[in-house]
Amino acid sequence: MPVRSGTQLSRKLGQKKQRPLEAEQHQSPPGGPQTPPRKEPRLDLPTTLGPQRSIYFSNCPSRLGLEFFDQPAVSLARAFLGQVLVRQLDDGTELRGRIVETEAYLGPEDEAAHSRGGRQTPRNRSMFMKPGTLYVYLIYGMYFCMNVSSRGDGACVLLRALEPLEGLETMRQLRSTYRRASTGRALKDRELCSGPSKLCQALAIDKSFDQRDLTKDKAMWLEHGPPQPREPAVVAAARVGIGNAGEWAQKPLRFYIQGSPWVSVVDRAAERDAQV
Repeated sequence: MPVRSGTQLSRKLGQKKQRPLEAEQHQSPPGGPQTPPRKEPRLDLPTTLGPQRSIYFSNCPSRLGLEFFDQPAVSLARAFLGQVLVRQLDDGTELRGRIVETEAYLGPEDEAAHSRGGRQTPRNRSMFMKPGTLYVYLIYGMYFCMNVSSRGDGACVLLRALEPLEGLETMRQLRSTYRRASTGRALKDRELCSGPSKLCQALAIDKSFDQRDLTKDKAMWLEHGPPQPREPAVVAAARVGIGNAGEWAQKPLRFYIQGSPWVSVVDRAAERDAQV
């Protein structure tokens, strides 16, 4: 199946829908049981590394504003690819990563969305806030996933994977601290942000970021990605780990840069279909 544009998908599928997961899994089923967290974990920052800033970003490119985020979930999910997410830690260290994989959740009619059926709860309130609002939630009582609200009530985009650009040693330290089992092996660069929860660990993102405005927040923002020699090929595939969502489980609402080694899950069938 050829990759359709964000506009075509939006027209065909509607402009509202959502539900995140990952190779590790992110959301628990909206209507199903959830593991009651004993205590909401917080990500403590490493203290062994001093402030780090890259000379390559010393000019501080302007952050992307509301006009970027104010578009339907499908087109926003595609527009995120190639942009740079920036996280500034308390000591001034800046962590940067180029977004290479996203998932769109279209709102009330999307059976995989936390907002399916138009339900609003304290947990998913961010999905109904203005475009550019962060929606961060906890899974399994210990991992976080981060979404950004788009145009349309209950619609948002899950950030699934980044290509680390700056602050890799700090990311590695943060990721190693929260790995389920320590093997003593240093994480490879491609393992740092290759999944929604890994991304949150590497950038020290926890529930305190929920409902923050990405257009104004001082600790996190989005910048235009550096220019590329040519437009990267984008693959549209089924979202990861979606179960009990009927036909929505197979809709091509996950987008990633083809050939990127930083993507969490490669869909060979979708890539073959895109070439037909």
